[in-house]
Parts: sequence; structure tokens; C-alpha cells
Amino acid sequence: MMETQKIKPVEAFKDDLPDDYRELAQSGYSNQGLSGLGVVKELTEQHPHCAGCGVALGIRLAIASLPSPENTIVVGTPGCSFFALSQTAVNYSNTAFGNQNAVASGLKRMLTIRYPQKSKDVVVIVGDGAIADIGLDMTLQSWFRGEKITTIMLDNEVYGNTGGQESGMSPIGQKLNMAPTGKKFPKIPVYEMARTAGCAFTARVTVASPYKLEKAIRTAILVSRTVGPSYVQIYTPCPTNMKFPSNKTIEIAKKAQENYYFYDEFISEDAQAFLKDGDTTAVS
Repeated sequence: MMETQKIKPVEAFKDDLPDDYRELAQSGYSNQGLSGLGVVKELTEQHPHCAGCGVALGIRLAIASLPSPENTIVVGTPGCSFFALSQTAVNYSNTAFGNQNAVASGLKRMLTIRYPQKSKDVVVIVGDGAIADIGLDMTLQSWFRGEKITTIMLDNEVYGNTGGQESGMSPIGQKLNMAPTGKKFPKIPVYEMARTAGCAFTARVTVASPYKLEKAIRTAILVSRTVGPSYVQIYTPCPTNMKFPSNKTIEIAKKAQENYYFYDEFISEDAQAFLKDGDTTAVS
């Protein structure tokens, strides 16, 4: 059964946990949105991501933006995103690589039956490889079926935790450790495909625009509760594999906003009607 409380350590082992984890259990999230950043702990400080990691920042912002974290289950998959998501206090399920939208679909259907009068949000948060490459079929099929889940791509444009392989989302010509002559084809148009495949709301944003990111995620989740699937694509640049200084992540993300990653959103007619007439401030 999905608990409506923060994940807490077993009492017998609580004193054996590092302070970082005890603080996470005590104050792992809130409903304050980004205004709560620095007040609560969305993510442990000692998570295993690289310095300046855009994915870790994207996850922290995403967790802070959840409209009802205590009623949310995040579905992930192997990859860089796993390392931070496993260091949060939200309900989290890890899947086989690329299976995340299939698993999320089943969880959402089960929770809808178990809690017919309560909104239980199922949110996929994974990297570009899991959505655009290995998991593309299951991602698209969940959208075709109209599954009421939110899918969030953390697009660092590379397979970061396996040494720097090109991803379908790597820009054309991008040179990487395992693509020394540069990628041979453009980014897979997942953002455009989401709209065609039936997503009721889509947004494209970067970690350099946190309040736009917050609005996009909250809107996407609220729309997915009632109208249909939603998709948010977040640019989360990787200093390790893209070889820029770790203190330049926000600068790189801002530069991306001048080109492909300018802020964009699509809202279907049904979603527009819902957002106009519904209670979009609801958190449960």
C-alpha cells in the first residue's frame, strides 16, 4: 500500500544512519515548491553525482516542484538519474532499463483502483537514453494509450554513467569519449513526438529557468491526473562528459535557451479547459 507519509528509517537502525539521511527522513520534501528550497532537504548533500551535475540539479528542482509529494511515486531506471533519485524521500521504484513507462502505467492503474477518491501521482523521471533510445517504444505506447502519467526527461545529451556514449538526444556533430568523430544524426524529436502521440501537455525547459521548470512540472502533473499523459523535457547539461567547468552548468543551460532549448509548451484543448475550470492549486 502506498503510504501518505515521508519514508522513515526503521527505529532500530536510525542511530546508525549518517546525519545526512536522518535529516532527509525528517525533512525530505514539502508543498512549498521552489520557495522551500534551502528550508527542506529534497536531496542528500552527499549524493554520488559529479560536481556541477545538471541531472542532480534537475532532480532537486523536480522534487521541489511536485504538487503532492506524499501522494507521488517516482518511477526511474538505471542511469545517472538513479543516483540522486535514490537519495530522496519520495516513494521511488527503479525498473529494468527502458521499462519505466510500462511499469508506471501499471502502477497508475493499480493506484486508481486502490484509491478511487484520491489522486495518486505517478511520475517517470529518467534520462534521455531511457526515453529516446532503449525505452522509446514503451514511452510512445504509454502516450498512445492515454495513460495518466507524467514523463520527465532529464536530457544531458549523453550516456553519462557509462563513460560518454552518444545518445539519441546528443546534438549532431557532438564529439564524446565514445563518439570521437561526432554524432552522425540530429537529436531525436521526442518533444515533437510527445504531442503527436497524444500528450495533453508538453513543455521544454532548462535548469537555468527554475520557476518555468516548476510551473511546467506542476501543470504537467495536474493535467495528467484528469486529462491524459504529459511530458516535460529538461536540459540538464553534463560537465564531465561535455567537458566544461563544473561551475558553468547554469551558463551552459542559459546558452542552450538561445537555440533548441528555448522555453516552449503545448496545451491541448481538453487540458486548456481543465486548467481554466479546474482547481490547479490542488495538492492532493
